[in-house]
Amino acid sequence: MKKIGETRKYRLDMNDKILNSGFRDFNKFFALDTKAYTEGALPVKMKELMGLVGSMVLRCNDCIFYHIDRSIQEGASREELMEAFNIALIVGGSIVIPHLRYAFEVMDEIFTETEKEKQSS
Repeated sequence: MKKIGETRKYRLDMNDKILNSGFRDFNKFFALDTKAYTEGALPVKMKELMGLVGSMVLRCNDCIFYHIDRSIQEGASREELMEAFNIALIVGGSIVIPHLRYAFEVMDEIFTETEKEKQSS
């Protein structure tokens, strides 16, 4: 797996390239996606956890990384993430297991990075 910082940078750089391509339909879709994850009747953390479940069931590792990263930024605990992982496993079945492995790796790396940042500040 790429380093966390590299993955975040790649995502930002490529999103910027896509959104500045001049093809307006991309911008419209990205705006809808961004709006869906803003505060509403459901808190942002819950929406990110829901996005995580969908990403695991759809087996999108890039999406899994993103939603774990965002969930942790929104205050999700390991226990909350593991409950979301379990929902994905129940909904998606055994084919989700490789993505569950990936999700655990990402979760551990991001929490380790977060702990290091807290200790150095």
